[in-house]
Amino acid sequence: MNIESLKNTLKRELPEWLRQDADFRAYVLDLTRQQYADRAQTEDRFDRLLTELRQDREDQNRKWDEQDRKWDEQNRKWDEQNRKWDEQNRKSDSMLAEMRAEFLRVHAELKAQNDKHERSIGALGARWGMQSEQAFRDALAGILEKNFDVQVLNVNEFDDQGTVFGRPEQVELDVIIKNGLLIICELKSSIDKAGMYIFERKARFYEQLHQRTANRLIVISPMIDPRARKVAEKLGIETYGDSIYVERL
Repeated sequence: MNIESLKNTLKRELPEWLRQDADFRAYVLDLTRQQYADRAQTEDRFDRLLTELRQDREDQNRKWDEQDRKWDEQNRKWDEQNRKWDEQNRKSDSMLAEMRAEFLRVHAELKAQNDKHERSIGALGARWGMQSEQAFRDALAGILEKNFDVQVLNVNEFDDQGTVFGRPEQVELDVIIKNGLLIICELKSSIDKAGMYIFERKARFYEQLHQRTANRLIVISPMIDPRARKVAEKLGIETYGDSIYVERL
């Protein structure tokens, strides 16, 4: 029998021999053991592989968790930085708003002072005839109207009894009526003691004529004679050097 015939015979008969002959089967298994792993070795190798895969997955999950933690920390830092930037921007905006408000306030004060000086110069001009008294009066009235949202009414009444000047004469004065209040004003470039008395008589004449009592009597003039101030205090007349100094109407 040649080799090929023997091989063919083994291939044909070997499965049956292995099933029927336990010793022969054990011999063949022992002979071929080095060529493959037995069941125990296979299961052990499989368990090790599963363990390694499980360990790799846990390691990967741990790495992802660590990366997520780093990302969360980075995001927290970015959020904190953004919060600081927002806070700084708010402070900058607030500072700019305060600077603008202060600038506008100072500008308004300087303009008011400049206007006051111009009115003082105008008062001198009116006193010496270089500017009309009416123009100066209109300037003071304009400030009152702007500051207090009122209308200064120039009133001319005829005093046929001569109550004010001792003989019948036209009486001119300024009045403000606001929310039921009656305020009588004298707006002049200058006023002396006699002028203060005349203003008080004009006010009483108006009250009697219209059967109303004035709530306030006000004299506004940049040049008030000291003796006139004493008369004003005695008669309850408020005095101001400029319209911007008048208290709330």
